[in-house]
Amino acid sequence: MSNYIIRKQRRLQEKWQREADEEAKRKAEREAELAAEARRREEIAEHKKLLREQQEADRLRQKRLQEKEERDGERLGQQVDTLISKLEADQLLRENVRLQEIRIIIQNREPYFGVLDWRTWLSDPLNKRLADLDFEYAVQMFKHDNLMAKRRRPSRGKRRSEINYALSFSGDRAGATDSYATTTFNPDTYSLWNGFTISFWVRPDEEMNQTSVMLGSKANSPNARFHFGIHSNGNINVGIGTANVTGINNPMEIGKWYNWVLTYTGDDKGTGERKVRMWINNDPRMTSNTNTRWANQDEGMTIYFGGRNVDTSGYTLGFACALTNVAIYNTCKDSDGTFANEVYNNGIKHNYEGSDDLVGYWRFSEGTGITIADSSGNGNNGTFGEIAGQTTAYPIWETIE
Repeated sequence: MSNYIIRKQRRLQEKWQREADEEAKRKAEREAELAAEARRREEIAEHKKLLREQQEADRLRQKRLQEKEERDGERLGQQVDTLISKLEADQLLRENVRLQEIRIIIQNREPYFGVLDWRTWLSDPLNKRLADLDFEYAVQMFKHDNLMAKRRRPSRGKRRSEINYALSFSGDRAGATDSYATTTFNPDTYSLWNGFTISFWVRPDEEMNQTSVMLGSKANSPNARFHFGIHSNGNINVGIGTANVTGINNPMEIGKWYNWVLTYTGDDKGTGERKVRMWINNDPRMTSNTNTRWANQDEGMTIYFGGRNVDTSGYTLGFACALTNVAIYNTCKDSDGTFANEVYNNGIKHNYEGSDDLVGYWRFSEGTGITIADSSGNGNNGTFGEIAGQTTAYPIWETIE
């Protein structure tokens, strides 16, 4: 019995040992599998890490290449911009030198008293140089010289200063040369808001169907007007202080001379006494305007001839016309037409000098050059507008028959 039990126990122990060995083997296999899986995951993680590092290196290298290309492009662009700026500066300098030389030639030229052919006209060194600098303008001056020579009559001992002249302006319609003249005359300097009189002679040279100005200025902010011209409706346009009157009937015809006289009693007068009056060839054109205000003062705008000077844009609203004998007083000299009658009856060559209240007077008596002298004694001379941008020619001197 005891042997049986011993054999039974031995067999159980052997079984248990086999089971334990199998369990140990399975455990060892599981641990080996887990270790293999861990190694595989580590390898995958390492591979991903290397891939990320390679991608980052590639990205940084591409970024450096792109930045280098951008720097090279910027450097090249700066070099190109510098070269273009230099070329433009050189071109502008050459153009300014050319225009300055043209001005000097025009100032030094003397009028011709005989009709010349082109070859003879070019024999004058100044004319030859003008043709070299600007052939089209030289041709224009050649034609103008011959036209003036045909119009001039023998002086019979009279001084050259007795010849009367006007300036012809081109206006600013499409294709025009936008010629005009500046002055240093500022209406505010002479307190024209407290009253003024202006007289001038004008010859319209274009259809009067667009807003245009013969002479004057305008400040925009706040409004301060001192300009005289034509409205787009064909009527007379008068701007004084804050008023812009456009309903005045226009009697003028193209090619004929007209005398304009306007007076203003002043902003310092009471309601109903701030009167504006106007005559064209001694014919009353404005008789009932009684409350024009010029409240915005000291705006600092100088007047132009042949157009209007605006504080935001300079020359605007050019008018194709001829002007001469422009006189401005800082008093209201007329309310009943007496002064207008005197001026008109004395004619286009009337001399306004000798009055203490004459603050601006341009006789246009030069006949040559680019300056219009102020004969009032205040020194507000006129100068031809600079040839630049849309302005491609100077105003043209004409004799008055």
